[in-house]
Amino acid sequence: MSESFQFQLKKTDGGARLGEVSMPRGTIRTPAFMPVGTVGTVKAMYLDQVRESGADIILGNTYHLMLRPTAERVARLGGLHELIRWPHPILTDSGGFQVMSLSGLRKLDEKGVTFKSHVDGSLHHMSPERSIEIQGLLGSDIQMQLDECVALPSTPKEIERAMEMSLRWAERCKVAFGDQPGKAMFGIVQGGDIPDLRIRSAQALSQMDLKGYAVGGLAVGEPQDVMLRMLETTLPELPTEKPRYLMGVGTPDDILKSVARGIDMFDCVMPTRSGRHGLAFTRRGKVNIRNARHAEDMRPLDDQSNCPASRDYSRAYLHHLVRANEALGGMLLSWNNLAYYQELMQGIRKAIAEGRFADFMAETQENWAKGDLEPV
Repeated sequence: MSESFQFQLKKTDGGARLGEVSMPRGTIRTPAFMPVGTVGTVKAMYLDQVRESGADIILGNTYHLMLRPTAERVARLGGLHELIRWPHPILTDSGGFQVMSLSGLRKLDEKGVTFKSHVDGSLHHMSPERSIEIQGLLGSDIQMQLDECVALPSTPKEIERAMEMSLRWAERCKVAFGDQPGKAMFGIVQGGDIPDLRIRSAQALSQMDLKGYAVGGLAVGEPQDVMLRMLETTLPELPTEKPRYLMGVGTPDDILKSVARGIDMFDCVMPTRSGRHGLAFTRRGKVNIRNARHAEDMRPLDDQSNCPASRDYSRAYLHHLVRANEALGGMLLSWNNLAYYQELMQGIRKAIAEGRFADFMAETQENWAKGDLEPV
């Protein structure tokens, strides 16, 4: 642990990077996957399980937490770490994406965005400064600038307008954040699927000398090849000595291919959301536990896993729980999925350290392609 925010790039293997973020509440081994704790909980999981699965950091959502229980209440209760019993690092997003995607009515201008709550219809205003204030009240360790995230496809004019607005908001967020020892604010590269705009955004943010940089606007419906091309365009423009975070991504395959291009940090709701809907991620690919073929299959999801949910419960039982809409089914599959994601990240880090990331990636994809019909 460190009393200041520090990123150490320990080794590279092709484009893949092995590193470590050190800060007062703990060390984040990179590449890292951050489980999403939207409203202060990783859905269907105890945080002790999240930690035991290998997570060094979780993500909280500014938009949801500002609506309930409110940032001010969280601050009065000792901050988010104290409230949810997670003493390790927390990253909070700015709330911008949720404002754009969830609120039914919004008005956006240079000052910020005014929107109606999806919970009760109440009216709220979020400026860049207010976003940073909320994240400070929550007490998060890594805070994100407020940005405008446009859905793809959009017109070049609209994408450029939002990118330029996001850059101006980044400057204001930097001023509002000030100097907070041991904490960090990250900027967010925007620019949609237009390479020149991505480059302009990345270069302008780099000149702000922030503690880290995120690539945003790439989990909004575009094909994977577009996402990867934008990473190949953007990442060379960002400082090599700062952490790089790909927001809202993604599938295990997205993660492998993004690590290969130089991404250090990921978050996504997919492991827990998929688990609640009966889909398991395993080293032999995805398993839809709802399928009838699992009804009398006494094999576990993976007898080699260290996770009890993966190793100790039969597919037949998981199938029964999910088909019966029992909460335990979603809990066990979410646990399995988060454990698999962390096992994947551990394997990625080990492979980079040993200089064999390309081989690890090929072997992992080959195992997914084999499927789970044969004994695991």
